Amino acid sequence: MSEKTIDYYPPLGFYYKVEFDISKDKNDLRFQSVSGLSVEYDYESFKEGGENRFEHKLPVRTKYTDLVLKRGMLTNSTVLNWFLDAFNHRAFKPANVSVILMNEKSEALRTWNVVHAIPKKWLVSDLNANESAVVIETLELTYRYFSIL
Repeated sequence: MSEKTIDYYPPLGFYYKVEFDISKDKNDLRFQSVSGLSVEYDYESFKEGGENRFEHKLPVRTKYTDLVLKRGMLTNSTVLNWFLDAFNHRAFKPANVSVILMNEKSEALRTWNVVHAIPKKWLVSDLNANESAVVIETLELTYRYFSIL
């Protein structure tokens, strides 16, 4: 009866930062949303002779979805310059990216280290004189894999 049970509450997904190893600019840490931290296996089917009820499915390799970062548009950013170098000059310089989920004390709860990321797509939201909305830029990156700390 003396055992204390501590209720576990899952972390909230709104307190995080994104660090690029190519930038020390604190504005490059802030993103409105992060998506694409996903991994799955590709499977190869193998049909066994004489067995018609099922196919064997064998894992072949893992595949990772693209990392999509959204933020209010910055007019001067190391990360944006890195993107524009790739699109304007075909200068693809891989970078490592860390997505860090934090608790209320600003301590890291979980870190996803995204390895060998390169720019894939840059998108600026529509400009509309009838709305007073923040201009959002979307940065899409492709990468080799991520590891979790």
